[in-house]
Order: sequence, then structure tokens, then C-alpha cells
Amino acid sequence: MLAGATTACNSGDAPSAKKNPTTPSAPKPVPALSDAQARAVITYYSEINNEANAQRDRTLLDTVEDGPLYAMSVSDYTETEGLPKADRKPYKPWSYDTSTAKLYIPRFATGQDRWFAAALSGEKGKQPSRIAVFAEQPKDKRWELVSVVDLDGTALPDIALDRNGNATAVAATGNKQLAADADVLRTAVIDNFATGGTNTGTKVFDPTKASKQQIKVHDETTRKFGKLGTTVFAGGTNRFKDAYALKTNDGGALLLFAHTHTQTDAVAHSGLQINPDKDDNAWLHGIPRTSVTYTFVCADAATVPTKAAPSRLIGYTCARTDASGPPVGSAPTDRA
Repeated sequence: MLAGATTACNSGDAPSAKKNPTTPSAPKPVPALSDAQARAVITYYSEINNEANAQRDRTLLDTVEDGPLYAMSVSDYTETEGLPKADRKPYKPWSYDTSTAKLYIPRFATGQDRWFAAALSGEKGKQPSRIAVFAEQPKDKRWELVSVVDLDGTALPDIALDRNGNATAVAATGNKQLAADADVLRTAVIDNFATGGTNTGTKVFDPTKASKQQIKVHDETTRKFGKLGTTVFAGGTNRFKDAYALKTNDGGALLLFAHTHTQTDAVAHSGLQINPDKDDNAWLHGIPRTSVTYTFVCADAATVPTKAAPSRLIGYTCARTDASGPPVGSAPTDRA
């Protein structure tokens, strides 16, 4: 019996008699924050933003803004500081109305970067007119506003919510379940400015108010000098590659991303010059130029289907963040 028992212990059946330790299940994703916490983040942002804007305090602003929005806000500061004091408009405090805010708070697993989106209005009692993204900065563990897109009257898509009211974040880049990802959309937006949508813009996007406006900017701006000069749009170095996506009820997604483009104005021949206006003074200092390259940082929002069909650009917001060009030494002559 003892020998038999020993043999049995060495047989292949032995492991089934052992109790293997239970493998702990992965923690379930949890909401990035509560509804009340999100509204508190929005309120705090408005308070600090007002304080920073009143003094054009870049360091203070940097505690509540990041990404493309911070770059756009600082450019506003810079432009204002370049104006004569008599032309600087007094700052008027404002705030986002948290009572009408629509929150889209995804669930995230441990270790994932946390963010949430909010449809917001800057006027008390008015329906939301912007879509914004707040992201938690892992290093400082604080929430900062990174993107705001003006919707210009365009309605947001129906965001998919679970039974607890939480949104679902999906991959914004490399997502094969969507007809286009943030990289494709970014390229198409830049093409709207660069070619009027000829190459990819009108292929990736259905005609919408926002997309038509970008094409209008191209068409009107490239003709503004007539025979005296030229204007060329192109993609710029994009430092803001983060993109955010929320699943929509139709299975597609709302994508929020940023792009950078340039606009280069140049005279057609010698003897002509571009005379900067006062809004350019912060960068060009009123010095006539033979050409000027402006840089714009923009935030964009688009809805994307799951099937192979065009997406819809539903809004974008841009700010000039730089301007430069070779000066001319002669006195003003013809203006391009």
C-alpha cells in the first residue's frame, strides 16, 4: 500500500489533487472622477483662468492649462502685449456654467492616463457651445484643460453611456474599428487649408459648416493679394499629438485632436513689401517684410463612422502663435 501510494504521488494525476493559488482578477476600470468632482474641476479652472488672464500670468495659467490650449492662450497674451496700451481691451471675467455642462466621463484601468470631456457654455443658462477635454497630469496629479473647440451651432453626436452614465473611451489613433483615426483626420484638415480639400480633405470629410469654412479660408486668403503677392498654406510642426475619442451610440466615435499649420505671405517681386498691422506687432514689431510665415495651432473635433464612409468635421478653433519673415530696409512703398 505504501509503495502504491508513492507511485500514485509520482503519477501524472498528482497536480489535480493540489490546490493552485487563485490568480487575482485585474481591477475593473473605474470612472476618471465623479460627476461632482468634474464640476469642481471646471469651476476651479474658471477661477484660476480669470486670475491668470487678468495679469497675463503664464506661470499661473500653466497650473490649469496644457497642450494646444495653453499654447493658444499664451499667444493671446503675447498678441495683447504687442498692442499699444490704448488698444488693449479691459479684461472681463467669465466662467463656464457648470449647471448646464454635459459631462462625458470614461472609465480607466489602473495606470491609464485619465481624462474627461465636457460640453460647456461660457454664458449662464445657455446651452453648451463648446466641447472641452480635461486631462490629469500624472506628475502633478492635477486636472488641466488641454483642448477647447467651438462648435459654432453644430450639435454634438449622441455619446454612448453605460447604465451608470459613464462614457467609453476608445483609441483615437490606430483604431481599425473606425473609418479614420486622428492622424488621417489631421492630414485632411491641413489639406482643407493647403489645397482647399483637393487631395484628401473633401474625400475624408463630408461637407459641413466647419469643413466649408476651412476651405473658404484657403480660397479667400490665397487670392487676397491678387497679382501683388502669394499665400501658401502648409502643415507645420505639430507638438500636440495627443488625441481623445469617445464612443458614440451609432458605434462610431467623437474624436478631439489638434493640428498645426502655417500660412506664408510673400510679395510677387522686388519693390513691394508687406506692412504688418498692429495685431502682428508682438512678432513683427511693425517692420516691413518681403514675406511673412504665420504659425497657427488649432483644436479640432470630428465624428467618425465605423464603416468606410466620410467623417464630419463639427468644429475647430485656431490661434496664431508665431509670425516671422525677412525684413526690408526700404521705406514703405506698395503694400502687398
